[in-house]
Amino acid sequence: MKKPLIILTGPTAVGKTKLSIALAKAVNGEIISADSMQVYKYMDIGTAKIMPDEMDGVPHHLVDVLSPMDNFNIVLFQQMAKKAMEEIYVKGKIPVLVGGTGFYIQAVLYDIDFTESEEDSPYREELWTLARTEGEETLHNMLKECDPKAAEEIHMNNVKRVIRALEFYKTTGMKISEHNEEQRQKESPYEFLYIVLNQDRDVLYERIEKRIDIMVEQGLIEEVEKLKSIGCHKDMVSMKGLGYKEILAYLEGETTLEEAIDILKRDTRRFAKRQLTWFRREKEPVWIDKGQYESEELILEEILRLLKEKNIIS
Repeated sequence: MKKPLIILTGPTAVGKTKLSIALAKAVNGEIISADSMQVYKYMDIGTAKIMPDEMDGVPHHLVDVLSPMDNFNIVLFQQMAKKAMEEIYVKGKIPVLVGGTGFYIQAVLYDIDFTESEEDSPYREELWTLARTEGEETLHNMLKECDPKAAEEIHMNNVKRVIRALEFYKTTGMKISEHNEEQRQKESPYEFLYIVLNQDRDVLYERIEKRIDIMVEQGLIEEVEKLKSIGCHKDMVSMKGLGYKEILAYLEGETTLEEAIDILKRDTRRFAKRQLTWFRREKEPVWIDKGQYESEELILEEILRLLKEKNIIS
């Protein structure tokens, strides 16, 4: 029998956190974060990280465990997530994978093997040097030439993934967009329910902007100042996250604070749009539109109904 797995995802600021707690409690589950930033310590405000007092007794994995100096990547995420899942299964509980990084979710759901591509190569080093000397756009243009679909899917600022796509093409002769499509055709080793929580775009964008205003009020600038004071800089993976790179640019005199916040709001809206594009390409998700439900309780009821329908819970 396949082991059970619940996935709760959706665009940033849609409201996954609160629902995930209620869901985990209802199914005797534990939460694994599928977020590329909440894994870092000292990065609480900009990542909208769940705090211990908000967890309501539900254990959370892959939250607040790495130093901002660490290079978190898909291979490390997959290893940590699989280890957490085994621990949860041993307890007789159900893992609930929660977060908005679709690539991470796909890696766990289909148990994709990324290890070979993670070995350092001279070509990778060459690409990083090119990014530093000629800029991110040069790399992205190279990707447009060899794999237009991947270039459409991967944002220019996500240098790490652009480089991985170029490296994949050079070493295998295959487009990474085609490889990813093949991986999506694989059968999952889990009995799963894949929920995408969504809501009206205007409402979502309003939530994003309000959330960013609250982050600034709560001390986002001071948080980035502290990270800068302990040696964090713009070339680190952790500091390329939304909220960090924009405020860092302000602290380094590259923009005004108003410009930094405007850029952050704009780029977060664009990020939400790209997340939704990713989820729409997946063949498995069940979409839940928050606007169709009068309360969170009714959304939870619907998810529990779907889980029973698939015999994931009784």
